[in-house]
Amino acid sequence: MQIQSHKDLIVWKRAIELVKETYHITNLFPKVEEYGLSSQMRRAAIAIPSNIAEGYRRKGLKEYIQFLYIANASASELETQLIISKDVYSHLSYIKMESLLNEVLKMLSSMIAKLKAKR
Repeated sequence: MQIQSHKDLIVWKRAIELVKETYHITNLFPKVEEYGLSSQMRRAAIAIPSNIAEGYRRKGLKEYIQFLYIANASASELETQLIISKDVYSHLSYIKMESLLNEVLKMLSSMIAKLKAKR
């Protein structure tokens, strides 16, 4: 399949799933987290597919790679917040979110390495 848009990228699709799962999990947090951990996790999750999309639309390969690095950094930020939320709200199941996050992190690292090799 020919990639014509960022929406054709598997990593972008998985990142969108990760955003949805992040919203699902954070909706289960207590109301007190609305402007705390919940908000931070949502922002970090949303930044991942957003930066993949923005980088894809940039003119040069160097810019694309830079935006993938930003997406990767946001994924790492979300990973840290997930660790915290697992400690604080241990009664929730994070299995799907962890799986998606690990998949996205691996895909981003692989994409960055392959694109850097093209330069």
